[in-house]
Amino acid sequence: MMQEEIFEESSGNVFADLGCDDADELFTRGKIGIQVIRLLKQRHLKQGEISEILGISPPEVSHLMNGAFQRFSEEKLLNFLKKLDI
Repeated sequence: MMQEEIFEESSGNVFADLGCDDADELFTRGKIGIQVIRLLKQRHLKQGEISEILGISPPEVSHLMNGAFQRFSEEKLLNFLKKLDI
């Protein structure tokens, strides 16, 4: 006997769907972080250059480029956009 698949419609915020208390903040940080990564990749910058421009250490650059946005506040991510002239 086959089991019927159950699907649940998303709210559009995966963090809210998972029941995270700070879902809106996490979602916002994710959206900003993705923009930062897109800009950095468009500019073909090396890790050292990114570190210098954003004022963060090379390990922090690695975290950022790997999508670990929870390590950075919304304010810090917005500051990254400012430093990238956006």
